[in-house]
Amino acid sequence: MTIRYVVGDATAPRGPGPKILAHLCNDRGGWGKGFVLAVSRRWPEPEQVYRHRLGGYELGAVQFVEVTPTLTVANMIAQHGYRATQAGPPIRYAALRECLLTVGNRAWAHHASVHLPRIGTGLAGGSWTEVEPILTSTLQGLDVFVYELRAP
Repeated sequence: MTIRYVVGDATAPRGPGPKILAHLCNDRGGWGKGFVLAVSRRWPEPEQVYRHRLGGYELGAVQFVEVTPTLTVANMIAQHGYRATQAGPPIRYAALRECLLTVGNRAWAHHASVHLPRIGTGLAGGSWTEVEPILTSTLQGLDVFVYELRAP
């Protein structure tokens, strides 16, 4: 698998066919900073589904929300809390791996490509050098596009 890096807006995924737009969410129910704001500006449903999750948010869970006939947003619960603590950044790599395996299975079942911002490296405080190998190992054989707003 080759990850294709694209300059552009991840909320406007390119290409034909079904697509899954995957992004990180926290396990505390907070939705109000980072990439989720771009998602909410484009579609209200992913936030509504996330906020109406009763009983908490289990790390490793994925909420799939169809926003158009060919686009599904995947709210991946892979961030513990909001900020870094003495234990480290909020990203949980094991939960991310579990989420991406779920997303990959869904993508295979629906013949979909996977589209993401550079997940885990913003508010989640993670390192791309740790995230990228997780993407590669969990989404093998799929078309994967990572969006950046400007060229690195």
